[in-house]
Amino acid sequence: MKVPVIDFDQYGTGDPGIQAALSAEVDSALSRIGFMSLTNLGIEPELLRRVFAASEEFFHSDLTTKSAYAYRSASENFGYQGLCEEHLDPLKPADLKETFTMRNVVHHALDDDRWPSLEFRDLMQTFYRACIDGAHKVQRVLADALGVDPDFFVQYHNGENITLRLLYYPDTCADEVADTQLGAGEHTDYGLLTLLFQDDVGGLEVRDADEQWQAVDYVESAIIVNSGDLLERWTNGRYRSTWHRVKPKIGQHERFSIAIFVDPDSATPVSVLDSCITTDKPAMYDPVTAGEHLQQKILATHGAKPSN
Repeated sequence: MKVPVIDFDQYGTGDPGIQAALSAEVDSALSRIGFMSLTNLGIEPELLRRVFAASEEFFHSDLTTKSAYAYRSASENFGYQGLCEEHLDPLKPADLKETFTMRNVVHHALDDDRWPSLEFRDLMQTFYRACIDGAHKVQRVLADALGVDPDFFVQYHNGENITLRLLYYPDTCADEVADTQLGAGEHTDYGLLTLLFQDDVGGLEVRDADEQWQAVDYVESAIIVNSGDLLERWTNGRYRSTWHRVKPKIGQHERFSIAIFVDPDSATPVSVLDSCITTDKPAMYDPVTAGEHLQQKILATHGAKPSN
């Protein structure tokens, strides 16, 4: 599947025509498939290369070393998780991936003993800040498309729930994969937007409007961006929170990716925007706070039953 490629190179020039064109492209992509590829968002290639290198070094270390930095709770959402410790689809076998999750990186305790090294910590903080700057550009374009104040979304994304995640999908043999088991189970993302940086190995699939799974084409130097559950709620379904998954690696190369989950601060009220309500389409979603929604989703992937 070819997702729309949108170039942000001219963002911020002050030209209203460029802003309008960007807004229209983003609106079209998120309305049709909920996914897009963005270029020139301001994240330096050398910085991204260093983060991928640090990720590879960490995941290639031995299990005893990695386990010293273990994830402790969904409320904290920080640390290492090994193979089969997460069920993105709680009804299917556990995911064949390893992760290192870092919520609220800039404000996380500097002396936490789960930072693999000071260099690792400083690199992730630098990358995290760059990604937030890029995400704020996308949020302002979204605001323009939806007819709200330019900083409507920015004001709710101060980092409390914005989460950086390193992901590793090891190469596996067919007899190591259970029936219906995936690298990352079928799921929608929980918050506003996700920024995904990936290598050229492939594996990401998106469920299209005909309920068919389509492989997402790799685009060099592009960031895959998709809308999440809370953006779908805010826009009354105008922007789709699209189901996606990652296939397990079977006898192929290992796969690395990096995700930034751009999720609102916990106290953020999420109600359908007035601009997305019409006589023919009244509000489809009840108000919710971002923290309430996010915690329920995260807990479900770790074996907790959703509350009624």
